[in-house]
Amino acid sequence: MTLPFLTGRDLSALMPPAAAVAALEHELGLGLDPERDPPRLFSPLGAGEFLLMPAESSRYAGIKVVTVAPANPARGEPKIQGTYLLFDASTLTPLAAMEGAELTLIRTPAVTAMAVKHMLHAGGRASIGRLLVLGTSLQADRHLQALTDILDVAEVVIVGRRPEAAEQLAGKWAARSIPARPGNHADIPGADVVVCATSSATPVFDGSFVAADAIVAAIGSHGLQAREIDQDLARRCDVVVEGRASAFREAGDLIPARSAGEWQHHNVTNLAELVAGQFRRRPGVPALYTGVGMSWEDLVVASHAFERLGASAAP
Repeated sequence: MTLPFLTGRDLSALMPPAAAVAALEHELGLGLDPERDPPRLFSPLGAGEFLLMPAESSRYAGIKVVTVAPANPARGEPKIQGTYLLFDASTLTPLAAMEGAELTLIRTPAVTAMAVKHMLHAGGRASIGRLLVLGTSLQADRHLQALTDILDVAEVVIVGRRPEAAEQLAGKWAARSIPARPGNHADIPGADVVVCATSSATPVFDGSFVAADAIVAAIGSHGLQAREIDQDLARRCDVVVEGRASAFREAGDLIPARSAGEWQHHNVTNLAELVAGQFRRRPGVPALYTGVGMSWEDLVVASHAFERLGASAAP
């Protein structure tokens, strides 16, 4: 059997941000429950570790196999590499293989953009005045693409540790007719949406700068020992997570601001509830979305890419 292999270019063509967001909303609307997602599995290797992310839906099963090799960047190789395998759920027949890193670069910003869209709606808004992005990585760039593709954004401000990198990224988006400029932390109080897309293990800004009605999306750092926002900000926000179980297990932006047990007594909304319109914002309180990455998200994007591939090949 020769499996079709979807390259990164194939995936990006089949699943632009609006299509990925629509696929996620569709599956959540059909009753997908993030709380049923199995935990991802970590297995040590000599040069790093395997990260295995299995998931199953009514029609498909899939697993993303990722390697994390911390020494690779010094060798000129990617730190994270991987492949996605998609199966038929009823027969477990392999259907396709896909480039794993690009799949992650599609689904992560799509999930963030979906969350921000519905959090804005919960506050009676449909557009973003100032979108401020902390970070200049590829994930930061892809988040800009996803958010500006599905929402009206009046201004983009990019803040980075290296001013030249922020200026370069801002210039890229300004050339696409998006009002974009480099900025600094003084721009945070005027931001409607703040996206943290860094690899920092410590908070990247002072949470007291955030406006009372702003939305913060912290998606760059994962693990209980890493956090992009400070504990005070986490405690004062209305909180949305992908799934409560995964967040309380892995989200350093929430733990140890409160223990997992303490968070259970607060109104933490998952993405299914958010899309169903069950998220309520308190007046004068910022909102936080924090994501760790979940297997069901990969499966949704991968399966919809596979179906779109089949549709495009049909006579």
